[in-house]
Amino acid sequence: MANLNRSNAPFERRIGTSAPDATGIVHLGIGQFHRAHAAVNTALAMAAAGGDWGIVGVANRSRRIIDPMINQDFLYSILQLSPEGTDVQLVDVHRRLFVAAEQPAEVLAAIADPNHKIVTLTITEKGYNADGVTGRLMLNSPEIAPGLAGPDSATAPLAQLAWGLVKRAKESQAPITVLSCDNMQSAGNTTASMVLQFLEAAKVDSEVLDYVAGQVSFPNAMVDRIVPGTNEQTKTQVEQILGLRDEAPVPAEAFTMWVLEDHFKAGRPAWEAAPGVTFSEEVEQYELVKLRLLNGSHSLIAYLGGLSNSPTIPSARDKDFVAKSVQAAIRNEYLPSIDPLPQGFDPDAYIAQLFHRWQNHALGDKTARVGSDGSAKLLQRIPEPALRMLDMGEMPHQMALTAAAWIACVAPPAGFDPGPIAAEMEEPQRDNLAKTTAGAKDIGEHVERIMTGGYFPAELGERAEFTDRIAELVEIITTDGVEAAANNALGE
Repeated sequence: MANLNRSNAPFERRIGTSAPDATGIVHLGIGQFHRAHAAVNTALAMAAAGGDWGIVGVANRSRRIIDPMINQDFLYSILQLSPEGTDVQLVDVHRRLFVAAEQPAEVLAAIADPNHKIVTLTITEKGYNADGVTGRLMLNSPEIAPGLAGPDSATAPLAQLAWGLVKRAKESQAPITVLSCDNMQSAGNTTASMVLQFLEAAKVDSEVLDYVAGQVSFPNAMVDRIVPGTNEQTKTQVEQILGLRDEAPVPAEAFTMWVLEDHFKAGRPAWEAAPGVTFSEEVEQYELVKLRLLNGSHSLIAYLGGLSNSPTIPSARDKDFVAKSVQAAIRNEYLPSIDPLPQGFDPDAYIAQLFHRWQNHALGDKTARVGSDGSAKLLQRIPEPALRMLDMGEMPHQMALTAAAWIACVAPPAGFDPGPIAAEMEEPQRDNLAKTTAGAKDIGEHVERIMTGGYFPAELGERAEFTDRIAELVEIITTDGVEAAANNALGE
């Protein structure tokens, strides 16, 4: 089977249009989500209104995606999987690709190039190195600390972004927009704060700080599309439909959504021409809807699924006790915490759509993938809704169940084996959690050490009634199973 390239590509399957050779966007963190979301929307925007919006893509360390795309003349396919059917479409918007660990000077030069108007980011929540409790940049982290010495020592994307802006300030002072496409609340504000804290710690000239304050914008944005990892099955499905071998395809659901603040210092693509893209000043409310109703529930499904031997999100969602728990979490705890809702938002239609998406067996999103990085994700999802209810004298049972199931999966009490799916979940704090809980005399102390050990904000960790409820549910999980714990949380 021939490999996909520009000479044999079926361009009738192309999404939008091909980018020109001229590039206007630098993307840090090229991976699955960027290629199925911002890149697709940029292709559609250029089809509608043109523009020099080709993308310079930057991988941090791995050549896993870079090399196949280079060999394929920057082309790749989207395998769209839905209950209604499967389709393959091509994307042709990337024009240069770098690996930051190997080509740091080229990355900084790309950020500094005045022809580039936007830097987009998908570096994951942990890539911002923000302390989950204080919100401050973790200057002593192994990712950030080396880069403070200068651009030649910068290896983390955030550090390279900061030094790229320093170079731009000194060479051209050209305005630019930094757009985080990561799944965080107030991602633009977070990015701005982390960059400024880094520059101040690096003791850069005041003119650089003035440039960033006046000529660099950091709009907030909410992103949404489920994009699982690529495997051999993905490549085989693409090959069967396309008749060509694509070594860098991206599986994705049909649904896509992007809500952005229209704060761009140097212009932007006509992204509003793409279905699912909205420019709004209510991004924060849309973020809360997504982070709580979708992402918070997604985490609950993953941890209940991991503990009940459900390898995919749809297989977990199909279980009656999981569906009931998620409905209770959304209706009783998450939805009431968002006030006001975005104008024109229909919560019933949105919730119905969520359940439809979670039942997408064609997509087969892995439970272990969704359950990964819980220590970072749950900080965005549990504390505020839980504290709201606790302050009202009510117990957030589903928030407690989410925390209990996460603990059971990634920091299980001594003698409890959560199973192979939980073991596959990538948890950056797994070793620290094990150290925190080592020697705990019982489950109550085990949970208390986690809740007061800096993994959650102190104001939540100090709420003994919440910690006790989590411990009670962990006890039920370890003795009677996760379904019994979920039923207990439901009051059944």
